[in-house]
Amino acid sequence: MLAQKPGKLTRMRTVGFAAFTVLLLAATACSSSKDLASPTAPTATSPAEDPLARFEENQHGWTVVSEELDAVLATPDLGVGEQRFALVLSDSQGLIKFPVVELASYRYTDGFEGSREGPVETMLARFELFPFGTRGIYVTELDFDSPGDWSVEATVPRTDGTAETAELRFEVLQEPKSVAVGDPAPPSKNRTLSDVSDISELTTGSHHDVELYRYSVEQAIERQRPFLVVFASPAFCTNAVCGPQVELVSELREQYAADVDFIHVDLFENPHEIQGDLSRAIETSLLEEWGLISQEWTYVIGADGIVTARFENFAGAGELTEAIESAIDAT
Repeated sequence: MLAQKPGKLTRMRTVGFAAFTVLLLAATACSSSKDLASPTAPTATSPAEDPLARFEENQHGWTVVSEELDAVLATPDLGVGEQRFALVLSDSQGLIKFPVVELASYRYTDGFEGSREGPVETMLARFELFPFGTRGIYVTELDFDSPGDWSVEATVPRTDGTAETAELRFEVLQEPKSVAVGDPAPPSKNRTLSDVSDISELTTGSHHDVELYRYSVEQAIERQRPFLVVFASPAFCTNAVCGPQVELVSELREQYAADVDFIHVDLFENPHEIQGDLSRAIETSLLEEWGLISQEWTYVIGADGIVTARFENFAGAGELTEAIESAIDAT
C-alpha cells in the first residue's frame, strides 16, 4: 500500500501522474538543452594508484536498470528506518534538472532474481542544484522497514507526454556502516591549527577558512555546544555526487558561529605533500573511525555529543540550515 507521509519539504506527497507531468513540463518549458550540463566525470586513474578508488568501488554495490536514463546513487550507506535518499539523474542530453521527480521504493524478498513487492512508498524528490550549476541531485526521505535487497524507481516525464523510468537496485543494511543519527559522535583527535605550521597541512582546498580548524571533534564535544563536522577533500571532489561542501559550510559558519562550532576534516593526512599526485596521499584514520565509505560527509552534532543529522555526499544550504537550527533549538 502507498505510504502517505506529510510534513517536511523532503517528504512531499505524490500526486496523480497526469498532474505530476503537467507540473514538471510547465516548470521546464523555458529550459533549453544547452542548460543541461553533464556531471563532471572522475579522472581515469588506476585503483592501485588512487586512494579515492576505495570510495568509488564501494559505490558500485548498486545496479541501474534503464535503457534511456542513467542514475547515480548519492547515498549508498543505507540502513533500516527513515533515511535521506539522494540520486543523480541524467540522459543523453546531460543532467536532468526537473524541479521534482517521482520515486517509488520496492522490496525484493527473494533477491533481485525474484519478483519485487510494492511500491512500498512513493515520494516526490526535489532537485538541489549544486553551486556553480554543473551538478545536482534529487533528495527526499524514504523509510526502509527491513534489511535486504531494495530498489527505487525514478519516473521522468518527457515533452511528448510519455515517461522514462530508471530502477536503481541496492542493499539496505540493518544498520548503516557509518555513524548514524542517534549515535554518540566519536571523540576524534583530528589535527587543528595548533598542531601544524601552516593551514595547507590541514586541507587540500584553496579556500582557507581558519575557523574551520580551531577545534578537534573531541574538543568540540567538550565545549558542549552544537557543532558541524564535514569530511571532504575539496581538491579531489570529482564525481557526480560530490560538491563544494567545505565552501558552503564556511558560509554557514559566518551565519551561525555564535551558536555552533564548525570543523573541516580532510580525507587525507598530508594535503601539502600531495600536489596533485594522489599516489602520495595518506588517508586519514578518522574515516575508519566514523565508518565513512564515500567521498563527502557532513554531520550535525548536538550539545550533548549525539548526532542529530547525517548527510552523505553533497547537501545543500536548505538541508544543512534546517539541521543546524534544529540542533540550536534543542540546546
